[in-house]
Amino acid sequence: MKLFFETCYGSLNKHDEELCGDKVELRKQGGDTFLVLADGLGSGVKANILASLTSKIVITMLSEGADITDIIETMSATLPICSERQVAYSTFTFLHADDRGRIHIVEYDNPQAIVLRGGKALPLDWERHEIGDKVIREANLDVRPGDQCVIISDGVIHAGVGRSLNLGWQHKNVVEYLENSYRKDGTAHSVQNLLLSACSNLYMGSPGDDTTVAVCQARMPNVAYIMVGPPVNADEDGKLVGEFLKYEGTKIVCGGTTSQIVSRLSGKELRTDLSYVTPTVPPIGYIDGIDLVTEGIVTLGETLNLLKRYEQNTVGRSNMLGQRGDGATLLARMLLERCTGVKFLVGRALNPAHQNPGMSINLNIKLNLVNEIVACLKRMDREVDVEYH
Repeated sequence: MKLFFETCYGSLNKHDEELCGDKVELRKQGGDTFLVLADGLGSGVKANILASLTSKIVITMLSEGADITDIIETMSATLPICSERQVAYSTFTFLHADDRGRIHIVEYDNPQAIVLRGGKALPLDWERHEIGDKVIREANLDVRPGDQCVIISDGVIHAGVGRSLNLGWQHKNVVEYLENSYRKDGTAHSVQNLLLSACSNLYMGSPGDDTTVAVCQARMPNVAYIMVGPPVNADEDGKLVGEFLKYEGTKIVCGGTTSQIVSRLSGKELRTDLSYVTPTVPPIGYIDGIDLVTEGIVTLGETLNLLKRYEQNTVGRSNMLGQRGDGATLLARMLLERCTGVKFLVGRALNPAHQNPGMSINLNIKLNLVNEIVACLKRMDREVDVEYH
C-alpha cells in the first residue's frame, strides 16, 4: 500500500522581529511530497526576503524534476552574496518523499535532519560533494510507517545560548530530546510543537534567533468517513448507508437522526453512553461496526473550536486534547491522530426537530460548520473531500 506523508511546520520569530528569517515551502504533487526550509542571512525583512526567494526557487525547480546541481547553479546566479560577510544569502534543506517510502534529503549549511524510527534516531549515510564553492550533503533512505523526519533551522541548536545554556542546544541534545519524548501515537504536529516548546523555554520566551521546525511523518493511509445528516431524498437513505458501511476506514456518524437511520438500516442497536457527561457536549453513542457516534451541531461546533485551538497553539499542542472522553474531543483526536484523510457525507435534509418556532438551529449552521472544519483540516495537511446528498 502507498504511504501518506503528513507534514507540518512552525516557527518562532527572533525577539522583536515581526517577520521570520526562516521560510518553509511545501508542495504535494500526486504521490510526491516536496518540502524546503530556507534560513535567510541575519534576521528581519532582509532575511525573510532571501529565505522566501531561496525556498521558492528550490521548491519550484525540485518539483519540476531539476537535479541539485541545476538548483544550486540557478540560486548562485540569481541571488546575491552578502557584501559585508561574504557568506551565503541563505542556507537550506530540502526533502523529497514519494508514496513508495523513498526519501531524498539535501542540505546546505543547515543542521542535519533527524530521522526517528520507533523513538530512536537512524544513522543516515550522508554523501558530501562540492557544487561550485558550496559543500552539499545528500542522503537517501527508505522509510516505514511511523518514521518521522525532523528538519530544523540553526535557531533550534542555538536555543538557550548565553541564557539557560552556555553553548546553546547542541545537535546531539536535540536528538536526545526527541528520542526521550517519543510517543508511539505521536503525530507530525505533536513532534513539531514539542520541539518548538522546548526551544521557547530554553530561550526563556525571548528567542535570540529565528527558530523553525518542520516534520514529515510516514503513515499508512486511513480515511475517516463522516456521515452528517440524512439526505434530502429519504428514498436514498438505504443506498447512502449501504455505501457508508462498505467503506474501509474509520466510520463516524454525527447527528441524532442520522445515527437512528444508520442503526435502523444496519440492524445494529444504537446505545447511548452516559459514562462521560459534560455540560457543553452531548453524550456519545455506540453502534456495532461504527467507530464513533456523536450528536450533531453542538458536537461539531466544539470539535471546530478544538481544531482551531490545536492549529493556533504553537506550544504544548501535543497535550491539549488530554484524555477527555466527550464526543468533540474523541472526534478531534480521531481526525488529528488516526486519520490521514477525511470524506464528509453531508445530508441536506431539514431536521424536523429543528423546525419549532423557538429553535434557531438550521441547515446553514451545519453546512457552515462542516465547511470550516474542512478548511481547518486542509490547513493541517489532511486530504478532505465533501459529498452532498
